[in-house]
Amino acid sequence: MTEKDATRLVVGPFNRVEGDLEVRLDIADGQVRAAQVNATLFRGIERILEGRDPMDALAIAPRICGICSVSQSHATALALAGVMGIGPTANGRAATNLILATENLADHLTHFHLFFMPDFARPEYEGRPWFARTHARFAAMRGTAARSILQTRALLLHVMGVLAGHWPHTLAIQPGGVSRGVGIQDCARLGSILAGVRAALEDTLFGTALEDVAALTDAAALEAWRAQGPQGDFRLFLDIAADLGLEQSGRAYDRFLSYGAYPGGLSADDDARLWPGGRFVDGGTRPLDIATVTEDHTASHMDDHDRPHPPFAGSTIPRLRDGAAYSWCKAPRLSGLPYETGALARQLVAGQPLARDLVARGGGNVLSRVVARLVESARLLMAMEGWVRMLRPGAPWCHVQAAVPDGRAVGMTEAARGALGHWLRVEGGRIAGYQIIAPTTWNFSPRDASGTPGPLERALVGAPVRAGERAPLSVQHIVRAFDPCMACTVH
Repeated sequence: MTEKDATRLVVGPFNRVEGDLEVRLDIADGQVRAAQVNATLFRGIERILEGRDPMDALAIAPRICGICSVSQSHATALALAGVMGIGPTANGRAATNLILATENLADHLTHFHLFFMPDFARPEYEGRPWFARTHARFAAMRGTAARSILQTRALLLHVMGVLAGHWPHTLAIQPGGVSRGVGIQDCARLGSILAGVRAALEDTLFGTALEDVAALTDAAALEAWRAQGPQGDFRLFLDIAADLGLEQSGRAYDRFLSYGAYPGGLSADDDARLWPGGRFVDGGTRPLDIATVTEDHTASHMDDHDRPHPPFAGSTIPRLRDGAAYSWCKAPRLSGLPYETGALARQLVAGQPLARDLVARGGGNVLSRVVARLVESARLLMAMEGWVRMLRPGAPWCHVQAAVPDGRAVGMTEAARGALGHWLRVEGGRIAGYQIIAPTTWNFSPRDASGTPGPLERALVGAPVRAGERAPLSVQHIVRAFDPCMACTVH
């Protein structure tokens, strides 16, 4: 492709994404031929943490983001616990799972109803058979979905009030559990809150019991749901996806990773997790060697760009550079390769049959990412009901240790958007190094030293661009299917 053949289009700043995002597109023959994803804001929380008391990280790291603050808090607590050599109490583990799940479920619901679906209520889609229903339900600021989901989200966040005191930026999650216990009446209240959230989702999002959604097994069952399943927002999305061919849009590398989340699962097994960690490649689950994670600065406005950096030896020294650099985001790689993370990755590694069948047929795409997020929402709320039943008022809520010794550890968890890791080094009683790789750092990474694009950059290749489009709808659907959080990306 020559300069004469291609047109350069800059799309951004994007609305309805968290943080600042710009995408540069090379367009030829009515489609995207290449993309560069630019995280336009530098924040530097990693540098702010250096030299501080290790426990200060519990207050500072969650300030990375007001949407994902619990995820950041959890990763921090896990890293500190690793250095201390302690774990949570049984109550602390179940309560932490509930607090994290509340944030992740709230993020999923917000993304689908307020960030993703309003694009299909745009005038460009007028005349489609599903447009009238979609406009009435999801038109920005006017659709009925906004009010109903905000009410459901507000109800859900009462779980935070009971267990964490407030949200965002709670200090409730600690290395040894949680700072606040609850009584029998609180447990009853938690059950009542989740019952209300279940009723709302079963009424408008799914039109049926959560168990029916969690039981979906393959693409044929999903198509049967679209054709004659219960009325709800889920079925409306499936109609839209079938009409627009979203199963053919936004495919990246089909390499997926999950760090795993919710230790203990729904049992008292210390080694179990609700969502296990691992990689999903070539149709199967593979082990995850966290020691092979590196960050490449080649296309990032960072110093030390001559080699990939293992996080424990990483640096965050801003240096605005011309030439190869075009983003403030680093390029994470696992064994030198880009990986996608998120709800789809979690469900693939966990063996959810519908997710696996969709990826076997069409890879990671707009349809499979959104379906995985919705199926995970149903499964997660069911798990939350189980964790409430596991709480034991009167039993210990936290193991306490007086000081953080020197050492290093990585805290790995799953935010709504995917794998989140905090790499902590403590020397002389102070933080000597703190490196964070967020989910959108993986998904929206720039090119590395070999010129390999990040997952979103790859997923945008081939996206159709209609004549005269300045912000192509296909590009926006692909970008939002990843549910980016750019504030976390650049920490």
